[in-house]
Amino acid sequence: MQYLSHSPEETEEFGIQYAAQLRPGDVVALEGALGAGKTAFVRGVLRGLGYQGRVTSPTFAIANEYEACRIPAVHFDLYRILDEEALFELGFMEYLDGRRVLLIEWSENLREMRPEQMKTVRISYGREPEERTLEMVENL
Repeated sequence: MQYLSHSPEETEEFGIQYAAQLRPGDVVALEGALGAGKTAFVRGVLRGLGYQGRVTSPTFAIANEYEACRIPAVHFDLYRILDEEALFELGFMEYLDGRRVLLIEWSENLREMRPEQMKTVRISYGREPEERTLEMVENL
């Protein structure tokens, strides 16, 4: 499925709608260039899961945990993760316990630790400055 967003607010709205299909244990890889709108999408997903607080990119924290109303979620930003050992030290595998939704920016840094079943959301720049294309892919 593909959607066209004309603003960060629309990208967030698509995230809210996307959240309706998520279940505990789902892992969502977020792909896109810097500034493409991955965090705006995550903000929407968290709103869709019932979280009402502030949502920021975990660029330096690496992981932000959210106790949402419907399903707990963890937002990862793996931009600074350079090897699997760092992921192991982070305790990444423990997050794959099936109790929460994982939202992972820069998921390509998971390498061999990438779960077999993941959903992927690709966000790319459009023709206009605020335009984005969002593509939802189910990797089973």
